[in-house]
Amino acid sequence: MVKVYRQGAKGALLDEYEKAIIELQSVIADMSDKELVTVVDPVTSDENCRSVQTILSHVVSSAYSYAIYIMHYYGYQMVRPAPKYYTTVKEYIRELTEAFQFTETVFRDIKDSDLEQLEQDKKIAARWGQSYDIEQMMEHAIVHILRHRRQIQRYRSLH
Repeated sequence: MVKVYRQGAKGALLDEYEKAIIELQSVIADMSDKELVTVVDPVTSDENCRSVQTILSHVVSSAYSYAIYIMHYYGYQMVRPAPKYYTTVKEYIRELTEAFQFTETVFRDIKDSDLEQLEQDKKIAARWGQSYDIEQMMEHAIVHILRHRRQIQRYRSLH
């Protein structure tokens, strides 16, 4: 199958985000539903990292949140979703796809020239204290998926 690349800087960000999500989906695709919900780190203080289920719920919720931060930048009001906990891998694969499709919709009218903003007052203030332009927010979103994909791979190799 020939890969069709999206155009421009915006397209590159979406291509890489989609690739990261597909890689995560492939890591969990052969996982049993029992393995999904098994607590793999009972001592962590981070409730988002106790099981693959909690990690994936966090990842899906965050994927929507990054897109919603960008929507807020353009003046749209939308509430970030609370994490939802599913009991099957199939549901998480579907939710990751839907989160990406939501992001694609948010990006529909964004131009490459909108991605980088040098002035601090044109940055997106994230709840964790960082300020990002759209490009940086999406780079963060991509790496967020990669880090949690690696975490799940590590857990799976240890158990």
